[in-house]
Amino acid sequence: MNPEKNVPLQPYNTFGIAAKAHVLVRVQGEDDLRAVLADPQLSTLPRQVLGGGSNIVLTGDVKALVLKMEVPGMRLAHETDKHWIIEAGAGVGWHDLVAWTLDQGCPGLENMALIPGTVGASPVQNIGAYGVELQDRFESLDAMDLFTGELFSLNAAQCGFSYRDSVFKHASGRPDGLGLAGRAVILRVRFALPKRWKPELGYADLERKMSETGIHSPDARQIFDWVCAIRRAKLPDPQVIGNAGSFFKNPTVSPEQCADIIAREPKVVHYHLDDGRIKLAAGWLIDACGWKGKTVGHAGVYEKQALVLVNRGGRENPCTGGEVMTLAKAIQTSVYERFGIRLEPEPVVI
Repeated sequence: MNPEKNVPLQPYNTFGIAAKAHVLVRVQGEDDLRAVLADPQLSTLPRQVLGGGSNIVLTGDVKALVLKMEVPGMRLAHETDKHWIIEAGAGVGWHDLVAWTLDQGCPGLENMALIPGTVGASPVQNIGAYGVELQDRFESLDAMDLFTGELFSLNAAQCGFSYRDSVFKHASGRPDGLGLAGRAVILRVRFALPKRWKPELGYADLERKMSETGIHSPDARQIFDWVCAIRRAKLPDPQVIGNAGSFFKNPTVSPEQCADIIAREPKVVHYHLDDGRIKLAAGWLIDACGWKGKTVGHAGVYEKQALVLVNRGGRENPCTGGEVMTLAKAIQTSVYERFGIRLEPEPVVI
């Protein structure tokens, strides 16, 4: 463990917001975390876990101890009759893992290709795309209690997964006893990838690719390539235009609420869920309110996808976290006033 002081965080957040960490420790395994807990100065500081920085908005310098997760490694941990169990360190890039599993002949993650961030952050957000969520492929994870230093493992049920949610996003003390935000840090994650794989093709973009190419029974590699092409066409590369990906969650409503919106807005994009509720496309709602291409200071709404907020100032004159949140709140107000829907941001505001 080697604590670093006044570390610029601009390279470590995909929005490219300029800020500093007062103290930063790079975590490559359990020993680094135990050293933090044993240090009389570091152990008393509040902590902020940082993965790939793809799901945060920095509104100023970070006074908490920043734990930069860099745990490496990808391997086939074991296999069962039905699954390959793949294990990856928290610091591994998510897309790198997806590509690696396909190279190993283990499909199942291809619909989630090109999602930014790290493996360690994936269960926190229960990431998902094109009909597949992390919880659909999750087996277990290893984590450490940041107060006691105890190592523990969680299965899917214990993680409390729901849409873009998990126990890692909630503080302890909830009535249901769940909540690990600020208390635990994920070190490794294991995935159960099906040996009897079948494609997930229930999204319009993928159906369009099948129609365009004439390939109606794609393999996992083909779906991977399609998803990469679709995401690159819709979403800006953070290396070129700073952003945090989809900024708002797609809201879910009852069939009655959806019918009311459709009566007023027949073209609203919506998807039926297995539980009977209906998911609305947040990007469509934002676009309908006229926000695509608009700016507040150096923060803006991406011209090709209204769900994405971007840094128009680049690395030299970047937007501030305050500008991003001012823009986000204005969008939320517009959508609520027109549709009666409250959009919820995906990124963590620090």
